[in-house]
Amino acid sequence: MDDIVKQAMAKWPHVPDCYGWLALDARGAWRMRDERAQHLGLAGDKVIQVALLAFINRNYGVDSRGCWFFQNGPQRVFVNLEATPYIARTDPQRGLTVQTGATLAPQAAFMSEEGALIVTAGAVVAQVDDRDVVQLLAALSIDGEAAGDAQLLAWLAGAAGQLRLRVAGSDIEVGRIDSAAVAARFGFVRLPGEPAV
Repeated sequence: MDDIVKQAMAKWPHVPDCYGWLALDARGAWRMRDERAQHLGLAGDKVIQVALLAFINRNYGVDSRGCWFFQNGPQRVFVNLEATPYIARTDPQRGLTVQTGATLAPQAAFMSEEGALIVTAGAVVAQVDDRDVVQLLAALSIDGEAAGDAQLLAWLAGAAGQLRLRVAGSDIEVGRIDSAAVAARFGFVRLPGEPAV
């Protein structure tokens, strides 16, 4: 967290929290959601200003409830998550990275019935950008054999076999996960709301 943010928090400790105005989409884009976007249930406008993106990424955190936020000076801006708190992308030199720019060395992987690939490393939970999952298909194997489309679809439908992912120098087992259970399984809140008093 930036020092200037810590100073603002100390100077103005009682600034109300903000909900619904910032979102992280399933492709790792930060989105500003004005009143119209919120009212109509729209995704919002992509944040494209480089300095603002860097500021958000440096001041991104989680509270004790599992609600992710951007600390904007003294104000905590809670983030609506379309998928997971981090979104992973493939990088030719670094393997996998997340939207904040950090490198990710997965320790575990899961795939939902919809084909969403989720990787974890410590406290980081990241769904892989759907455009990058295609690149990782060649890194999947079932029982030691390359996982073709038919085999992967059968595995997703419940067929036996051990699915593995080779990425970033690691070979990790891929477990099944129900997409509706992802947030509860990893302890995060997709749509934060004000805590009950």
